[in-house]
Amino acid sequence: MHYLKIDAKNNEGVIFRKIISTLLKEGIVVLPTDTIYGLSCLASSSRAIKRIYKLKERNSGKPLIVLVSSLAMLKKYAFISSDQHSILKKKWGGANQPTTVILRSRNNLAHELNGPDESLAARLPKSNFLIKIIKKKGAPLVSTSLNLIKRESLLDLRFFPHYFPREK
Repeated sequence: MHYLKIDAKNNEGVIFRKIISTLLKEGIVVLPTDTIYGLSCLASSSRAIKRIYKLKERNSGKPLIVLVSSLAMLKKYAFISSDQHSILKKKWGGANQPTTVILRSRNNLAHELNGPDESLAARLPKSNFLIKIIKKKGAPLVSTSLNLIKRESLLDLRFFPHYFPREK
């Protein structure tokens, strides 16, 4: 595992290039989410998803959330009825709290993301930063809280190297 601290002094383009480069190499990144910091990878990378489960010491039977940049993107990965579309358009279009929805998967992302009933958990983040990353890559991201199972979420990134030791 490599630790790459992105300095806030870097311009936005440099930050996005570093994040996208890491994602394309099937890497895992720590990103601010709508609520706390989270671990993310490409939703198409089984290898990276398995590493997230291992890092978090999480049961692989508990699926992770997929972040999309729009309702149109979600339609590529989940079946959405016209009623569901109307509800999501209203719910995701407002200034509401982040909302995760469970829909029937189209099974065109990593299979680890599907629930036992072929469902997919998805969220449209409120964070413009996350939406820009997803749009620049053109594909959904996986997101999960930055914590080990049964431990508090990590809120101060200075402690990241102690909380998540380097992989061997």
